[in-house]
Amino acid sequence: MPRIVLDEGIYYHVEIAGAGPPLVLLHGFSGSSQSWFPVWEALTQRCRVYAIDLPGHGQSFIPSPTDCELYTVAEDLYAVLAELALSRFTLAGYSLGARTALYFALSYPPLLRGLVLESGTPGLKTADERLARRNDDQALAERIERYGVAAFVDEWERLPLWASQAALPAAMAQRQRALRLKNHPVGLANSLRGMGTGVMPPLWAQLTALEVPALLLAGEHDARYRDLAQQMAQALPAARRVIVPGAGHNVHLEQPAAYVAQVLDFMAGLA
Repeated sequence: MPRIVLDEGIYYHVEIAGAGPPLVLLHGFSGSSQSWFPVWEALTQRCRVYAIDLPGHGQSFIPSPTDCELYTVAEDLYAVLAELALSRFTLAGYSLGARTALYFALSYPPLLRGLVLESGTPGLKTADERLARRNDDQALAERIERYGVAAFVDEWERLPLWASQAALPAAMAQRQRALRLKNHPVGLANSLRGMGTGVMPPLWAQLTALEVPALLLAGEHDARYRDLAQQMAQALPAARRVIVPGAGHNVHLEQPAAYVAQVLDFMAGLA
């Protein structure tokens, strides 16, 4: 699979497969392009899929915090997609990837046929919330660097956010954990510092100008992101909000068939 080199030390790994309308996938924090394994086969049967490793993840470069600010990553993704000769595509992101996808969509709306945001947010609304989250992320980044990825994954997987994943088949849960463990501690730490929710500029005021058709997915058991999806749906001019039964934060992992059905149905209706 290709490595797209943009500059000295700046490169992005992309997994490409399938045939059909182009679909670009951006994973969540501590994931990689490989994290789409529950839906990969079904999507690549109907789409030409491009799954990109974000900075500090998978086989992409290990960034400094400034290398992975959303503004910089959006510019990098624009360059990567130009190298891949992609000009009209659907962009789908999960969690960290959803925040990145939303920022990209606001920066380069003519490139997109559609936008899929799974468990996404336009950012924290108040300065106090952002400061508290930055402090939390900085503390987590320091723990990752001090104690390593395995200790981080143990801590991360105990978060209440993942409680619904207790029902996953053992093999699926083990594969998800193994993919997280492949990441580099400095890569994850600097991703938090540069791309974390606490440093993300709030995008709420810009939503009303984004006319790209959007599919907003959230899990039934993820109350915070159900509410965020509702608020975004009210602000975006062309958005469809779908709450997926039996899912928590990671819809494509917990309910892959429902995720695929919603994404393909959405794409089929795009101009």
